[in-house]
Amino acid sequence: MAIIPPDADILPPSDDHIFKTLLTRNDAKPVLMSVVSAAIERPVVDVLVRNTALPVTDVMEKRQRFDVNCTIDGGDQVDVEMQCSRVEEDTSDDHSGFINKSIYYLTDLHSSQESMGVDYHRLVRTYQVTFCAYTIFKQWPDFVSRFSLRRATGEQVSDQINMVVIEMNKLSARMKTPVEDISWLEAWSIFFNSADDPKKRDLINNIIQTKKEIKMASELLMEISQDERQRAIMRSRRMYETDQISNILTAERRGGRQKAFEIANAMKVAGMDVDTISKYTGLTVDEILQL
Repeated sequence: MAIIPPDADILPPSDDHIFKTLLTRNDAKPVLMSVVSAAIERPVVDVLVRNTALPVTDVMEKRQRFDVNCTIDGGDQVDVEMQCSRVEEDTSDDHSGFINKSIYYLTDLHSSQESMGVDYHRLVRTYQVTFCAYTIFKQWPDFVSRFSLRRATGEQVSDQINMVVIEMNKLSARMKTPVEDISWLEAWSIFFNSADDPKKRDLINNIIQTKKEIKMASELLMEISQDERQRAIMRSRRMYETDQISNILTAERRGGRQKAFEIANAMKVAGMDVDTISKYTGLTVDEILQL
């Protein structure tokens, strides 16, 4: 089946667990190659996933890392992750927690290379790629931001470490563009952010029909969505996340309505329904819909 039926109940690929499951299946190699190639702007001819199994030693689901750590073409390292919720991030406007976490993952992965007896000029490049469901860089209109080591005047010093942040929610205007004019990275971002939204199904199906690897991803996603175990895992994690937000609200009750709005916005981005958000924040449905 090539397209997603209008009434299909699809799990959100923007959920970090579903995202990793989708990209690390044995039959998903062309999907992962296409995603990585679009993100780092270079052809990828081979990919090897190094962390296919989800951790089983940690009883707290949300403490698990759901990134996809891989090597491409026998050398360079790429870590791909999905950031769909702000629950674990402070709500400051500068998103310093998110940025510092990305830098930490990037430098930790780069320094994990074997260096004993190896010439430093032979170290491979490392990429940290993050698809994000909310805005990180309000000051820049671009939906993708790329960072490397540069002088203050902008000249690149080295391409050894690279950070790519893809803000999927900035693509609303591009969703009105003919699908043949949409880039691969735009197409993947729209798919990850909207494949589960019935209101955007026509657009998603148009993209599926023009992008072979996204068609493959949609078939895998529909198969995953029929797996009751996957649904149970996602429900469990959503319950944990909701309980975590409730605890934050209880601890910060004295923070007033502004804090309630900030947490409600995080819950909305995480895909929670309006009634649940209203219950935990005390805000009205109208106030939440206006966020």
